[in-house]
Amino acid sequence: MRSTNGFSLIELLIVIAIILIIAAIAIPSLLQARMAAHESAAAGSLSAMKSAEAAYYTAYPSVGYSPDIATLGGTDPCTPSSTTACLIDSALSSAIPGSPGKGGYFYLATGVQTGGAVINTAYVIGAAPMSVHSSANRDFCSTNDGVLRSQMGSVGDMPVNNLASCIAFPVAQ
Repeated sequence: MRSTNGFSLIELLIVIAIILIIAAIAIPSLLQARMAAHESAAAGSLSAMKSAEAAYYTAYPSVGYSPDIATLGGTDPCTPSSTTACLIDSALSSAIPGSPGKGGYFYLATGVQTGGAVINTAYVIGAAPMSVHSSANRDFCSTNDGVLRSQMGSVGDMPVNNLASCIAFPVAQ
């Protein structure tokens, strides 16, 4: 006599098929949400870097804006100086191309001397996805005008590091 306890093989296969169908529907949405979170974090990091640039300019007027992203940060324990201002997180200041990055992005900050000035009178900060269409889709940048700009990324993009390239980006929506 057969036992009626448990599930038959057919019932088990049907349950597994249903689970696979639900996973096939949910996983792409999860990946899109992850990329959106990375992009939001990158925009937030650029906002923090804009504030850090303003603070650096005020603290070190003989230099102007910081020459690079490493100057805005510093390793822990950080002692503020014109070469390690301790204004941004060390993970952000070291998230340059060639590093492991931060939150799916690489970042750069570049001080710019304009009009024959001897100090950095402008800056460009940029963020580019580590892997376009996988970690995120958009490149971001900003200059000392404070406007966040973005455009769709391309494979192999690096963060923008000059004024003309950043200003060519459309204003972020």
